[in-house]
Amino acid sequence: MRIGVLGAGNMADALATQWARKGHEVRIGARSPEKAVALAGRVGDGAEGGTLRDAARFGEAVLLAVTHEGVEDALSQAGHLAGRVLLDCTNPMEPPFERLKTGGGPSAARRVADLTGARVVKAFNTCPDTVWRMAPPEFGGRPLGVPLCGDDPDALAVARRLVADIGCVPMDGGGLARAALLEAATAFLVGLWVAGEDPLTMLPPPDAAMARPPRRTSEPVS
Repeated sequence: MRIGVLGAGNMADALATQWARKGHEVRIGARSPEKAVALAGRVGDGAEGGTLRDAARFGEAVLLAVTHEGVEDALSQAGHLAGRVLLDCTNPMEPPFERLKTGGGPSAARRVADLTGARVVKAFNTCPDTVWRMAPPEFGGRPLGVPLCGDDPDALAVARRLVADIGCVPMDGGGLARAALLEAATAFLVGLWVAGEDPLTMLPPPDAAMARPPRRTSEPVS
């Protein structure tokens, strides 16, 4: 698959490296093309770098991996994205994680969709780049789950493939309207981690919380 990456920071580095290693064609774009070219050189495996517009035009799927404050400028420079599959891993949060930068309005993902007309899927926003650099991201023998929120079935299918390609399990998070919940949950969890708390301790085992264990979305229906 051809993947365009908007941004040349840590998240772009981590995910582009994983996908390039899996044989995907990757083109990285940044406001400073020189940074994109340098990152592509570090990623290797045929990755190329250039402008944000270069990356947007190249990708069958496009990853938005810039800061929340840089989203509008990056999308403006990227150009036409209407109808494209766009994965949004941005987080509109800041310390002390008591509120989101989006306030009481639409989610960051919803705003990206409205700005571009792209088929947006919220994905890869729950963990820092250090986790996405793991090969695979696995803890206690259990692959990491990656919640996905989106409205378009084909875009979600692309997102599921890219999640699976880095050794993770895609999780059905519902439509794009639920991206606001995912962004808020991420901010809440990060706040707990920063405070030295373990968020896992607030979740009981599935068999204790439900009448039967949930089926992971990666598992076939029997």
